[in-house]
Amino acid sequence: MKDRAIVISRRAAMGSALALALGACSTSGSSAKKSGDGGDLPKVSVGAIPVAEVAPLYLGIQKGFFRNHGLEVVAKQFQGGAAVVTGVISGQAELGFSNIVSLLTARDRGVPLVSVIGAGTSTGDPQRDINAIMVGPDSTLKSAKDLVGKRVAINSWNSIGDTTVKTAVRKLGGDDWKIQFVRVPHAQMPAQMAAGNVDAIWEAEPYRTMVLQAGGRILFDNLTETYPKVQIAQFFTTEQTRRNKPQLVDSFVAGMKESQTYAEAHTDEVRAVIKTYVKSLTPATAQTIVLPVWSPELDVQSALALGRAAHAYGTLTDAPDVSGLFGAA
Repeated sequence: MKDRAIVISRRAAMGSALALALGACSTSGSSAKKSGDGGDLPKVSVGAIPVAEVAPLYLGIQKGFFRNHGLEVVAKQFQGGAAVVTGVISGQAELGFSNIVSLLTARDRGVPLVSVIGAGTSTGDPQRDINAIMVGPDSTLKSAKDLVGKRVAINSWNSIGDTTVKTAVRKLGGDDWKIQFVRVPHAQMPAQMAAGNVDAIWEAEPYRTMVLQAGGRILFDNLTETYPKVQIAQFFTTEQTRRNKPQLVDSFVAGMKESQTYAEAHTDEVRAVIKTYVKSLTPATAQTIVLPVWSPELDVQSALALGRAAHAYGTLTDAPDVSGLFGAA
């Protein structure tokens, strides 16, 4: 019961934070303002986290794709998807990048978020994917079931990380309630594991490759254990912004589509742009990281698989509201 109480308290804390942010959202002013040196284009902040999936956002800013569609886009960094959600609904950013579970959790709490475009999909290859559960070179862990009773680093609670790890452990008959999840930013996970503070880490690219180069290994792919090719994240906004600023949202989507198409065809430039927001990434490592599949489409079946898992583990109170989340796209 102690483990369940911990989960419930985390859900309550998140609900309180979202409620406070939602109240702020209704009173916050628009950040779409004139940019003095940007040709008088609306200036739009977009919440992101430092992982490979957001590379087209930075590439679009660098190449001028958003300016081509009438926007001056500025990326704003957050620790994880749940933090981006709070940032968007509190008015710190008009749009954001977040994982599907965090978005469905927000809607489950009554926060009216809507997805506008896809933002990164798994490769479907357990040995060459953009996420993995990883352990150090001296670890004796051999499978997902061995995580029972262990400390696992994730970047956000009640998110895609803990949801997919629990799915993999439960599939092998393990007690997923006995996993101790520790919240750590992706960039700090390798050091925390090396120091013995956690037993395993949920890493995303480019950090996944950094861990492998340092002698770590993949324990399992939490994404493919949940769905063959998980659409991990999407760009989103609030229903209020979608309704009141349709041209702004449509322009952002058009710019992202152009950038994603360009990214798929120019992977060397993608690898170079990731180095601009992940400062610890060396040129040599940048050339070997696994890149996601970028598709603008919103994957309903992938979202349903993630949402049903989150509901089964108590993260969602009700059935996942995928139709509501995708309704304005």
